[in-house]
Amino acid sequence: MQRLRQRADFLAAATGAKAPVTGFVLQALNRRKDGPVRVGFTASRKVGNAVERNRARRRLREVVRLSSPDRLRPGYDYVLIARRAALDLPFERLTEDFERALRRVHQTPRTGGSEPNSGGRAAASPHSGPNRAGT
Repeated sequence: MQRLRQRADFLAAATGAKAPVTGFVLQALNRRKDGPVRVGFTASRKVGNAVERNRARRRLREVVRLSSPDRLRPGYDYVLIARRAALDLPFERLTEDFERALRRVHQTPRTGGSEPNSGGRAAASPHSGPNRAGT
């Protein structure tokens, strides 16, 4: 497993699948080529001062280190963005959240039917409905 260190790699991972959980947000990007698993960790100033941000990142690094290596897929970049809750959550909860987030980013998209998140309804046109201007 390699570490992500370049800003461009973090920005690229932001375009992939996202799985927010209580203590962090997991982003995963399939690089579409074989290669090692790469993982990056970040924490904004919203998490706290430098000491708290470092502690949150250390906890997330340990969660990934202790996870089963077969859970992370080769050719993927993963970024864990710490949230303030990562400082106080029990470590077991962070581990469970990581496993759940991995399942969510790797689940296959549903096929058939309507567009995802559309609720089965057709999208409203800006020119339809009783509130059209000029009528």
